[in-house]
Amino acid sequence: MKTLKCIILLAFLMQSLAFCKSPVQETKIDNTERVEPILPAADQPEVYLPLLEGKRVGLIVNQTSILTSKDNMHLVDFLMMEGVNVVKVFVPEHGFRGDADAGEVVNSEIDKSTGLPIVSLYGDNKKPSAETLSDVDILIYDLQDVGVRFYTYISTMHYVMESTAEHKKPLLIFDRPNPNGNYVDGPVLKKGYESFVGMHPIPVVHGLTVGELAQMINGEGWLKGKVKSDITIIPIKNWDHSMPYSLPVKPSPNLPNDTAIRLYPTLCYFEGTDVSLGRGTQFPFQVYGYPDPKFGDFTFTPVSIDGMSKNPPQKDKKCYGRDLRNEPLDHQFTLQYLLEAYQISGKKEKFFNNFFDKLAGTDQLRKDILAGKTESEIRDSWQQDLEVYLSLRGEYLLY
Repeated sequence: MKTLKCIILLAFLMQSLAFCKSPVQETKIDNTERVEPILPAADQPEVYLPLLEGKRVGLIVNQTSILTSKDNMHLVDFLMMEGVNVVKVFVPEHGFRGDADAGEVVNSEIDKSTGLPIVSLYGDNKKPSAETLSDVDILIYDLQDVGVRFYTYISTMHYVMESTAEHKKPLLIFDRPNPNGNYVDGPVLKKGYESFVGMHPIPVVHGLTVGELAQMINGEGWLKGKVKSDITIIPIKNWDHSMPYSLPVKPSPNLPNDTAIRLYPTLCYFEGTDVSLGRGTQFPFQVYGYPDPKFGDFTFTPVSIDGMSKNPPQKDKKCYGRDLRNEPLDHQFTLQYLLEAYQISGKKEKFFNNFFDKLAGTDQLRKDILAGKTESEIRDSWQQDLEVYLSLRGEYLLY
């Protein structure tokens, strides 16, 4: 009887433990399955809290800076709860709460919830100044990137690294999985086409986490004056580039789900045209269209939506095009939709606006499209640069 009770108790304990674990990654050891949750850096306080003792801490964060292991508690709230001396918060495009439209001015202010000063790093002031760093001993960068060159959180990281190098401040980079981190594709940015939507000679889909990219920026001397930032990377646990990752919080107002994030590198090129990519709808970066029935059978009408898109392209006009929401999530970067829309438009040079070359990081893509080249022919033109980049990437991989 005593033996039976022990067996029942053991079975109960094993069932309870299995229920508590998050079935995110499965590994097999001696033919036994073990489930290990993916842990971004923020979810490893035992690693970084000792580094913050007695320090005045500045944070580069937004709505994505959460601890999933603490019911999505914000990093700011967690650190303050732990008694860390948080003195200032710096915020990127879209603001602290992630509800500012693309390109919308983000103002510096006092956060009503925490009372902390908020310093904008978007707009005229993209780089922490000596004044804003004067009362900071160490900084933490914790922003969820999506692995695409023109997503501006990595541009913010570049300027933060540059500033910390110039003002001799250490920088902790909290790494997070890249949801587009399983491949590399697209043209490599050419010298002379640098901008806030492309600061580094990397492909459109770069296949790096922010920690890996930070190492590359330092190692390749891409900061102004070839200065090097004193960075410490807190790596992700239980993740590698082959693993899919669904973001627990949308990284910006118009990337609401996994489909939008996977289609983002492909559809963002429409920002360099007057074709709508669904801004002003509840499914941005999942459709495209134009106010002309020849573009397709699917219809939608962009409207002003607070917190997402206040003045979207083709606002209040019925657009015709394609619905890509049923595309498989394993799809990767393609020029298919861009080339189709260009050909249907018949607009030639007028199809493009002056933002297109900045997104492409080169004028060659636009010239190739105007010359009537196929996607295969265009891809051939960037393969050599991609091979060089892939070799470089291999030197900085952490996962």
